[in-house]
Amino acid sequence: MRSILDAFANEDLASSYESATFSPKLLALAKNLGPGGLQIREYGCAGLTSVEVMLLAIEMFRMDASFSTFYLVQNGLALPSIAVAGSAEQKAKWIPSMARFDKIGAFGLTEPEAGSDATNLKTTAQRVSGGWILNGRKRWIGNATFADVTVIWAKNLETHHINGFLVEKGTAGFFVSKIAHKMALRMVQNADITLKDCFVPESSRLLIEGFSGSTAKVLEASRAVVAMGSTGLLIGAYERALNYCLQRQQFGKSLVGFQLVQERLMQVLGKIQGMAMSSLHLARLLDKGEAQMAQIALSKAWCTKTAREGVSLCREILGGNGIVYDFGVAMAFLDAEAMYTYEGTYDINALLAGRLITGVNSLTS
Repeated sequence: MRSILDAFANEDLASSYESATFSPKLLALAKNLGPGGLQIREYGCAGLTSVEVMLLAIEMFRMDASFSTFYLVQNGLALPSIAVAGSAEQKAKWIPSMARFDKIGAFGLTEPEAGSDATNLKTTAQRVSGGWILNGRKRWIGNATFADVTVIWAKNLETHHINGFLVEKGTAGFFVSKIAHKMALRMVQNADITLKDCFVPESSRLLIEGFSGSTAKVLEASRAVVAMGSTGLLIGAYERALNYCLQRQQFGKSLVGFQLVQERLMQVLGKIQGMAMSSLHLARLLDKGEAQMAQIALSKAWCTKTAREGVSLCREILGGNGIVYDFGVAMAFLDAEAMYTYEGTYDINALLAGRLITGVNSLTS
């Protein structure tokens, strides 16, 4: 896998990043990596353990966080939602083709006014003859501009519970527009979605309501992957910074011969080792079924914060070249900001962990 990823990374990722486009080569890369689905064990999925997912996340984010985020939306959010909450017919229709990357999925939870407060959705689902009418807006939905199916979460106006619906590309009343001018994860095609009297048949409604039990586990597992992936992001930045220093000459000697450069490299490597141990511990807890939500939140908050600090040091080591895409570190520097925020902001995750530590819930007044 590393050889496949490294060969791809040696191509011109910087140009795709600068143009904010999702190259067809990225989809081909996903297929070359083998079956998706991460921990799903049926329908031709990979059936990985959490430790194996950790190793995969580290290697993928080490290469590029944009591609890895595309992969995570497909395999960590959209596909598992169908796997845990879908009917037998929905699973048979979507999971095998999504595991092969013949079909692409998106996950529509976040809204303009409901980011961290994801239970306070304004998107509604009204039951009508034969199905449901969806109305509302979604924001920051990865893969949505080219997804074949999007899992839309909406408030059921009858029960006031949250329901999931599979909305296929081209459905009347389903409008998607790309979010422009992003500074991070530029290859990820994030979108605004507007649902205007969008009809979906009853057969497109997921069977399980709300975000508890198995559906909550989907979000928790995805959050854990971001914690693990941030380790890979920093490894990639560290390797590029070290290689740069080995080649760069200043004042008649290699940069690696300067004391302050060595001190910064030591700092980054120390952060990587701590993050790797945190990720491995979390993965082992997940495999044993012992990971609490707050433990996942702690790892996500701490690892992404530490990665953010580490890539800043890597950028500093490169001097002026640290802000140029061509050297790779600038992309990691920007992408660390997104990882610090998505899949639960740093502050929300910190307070979830704080509740476990103190027994006091400071998230609500």
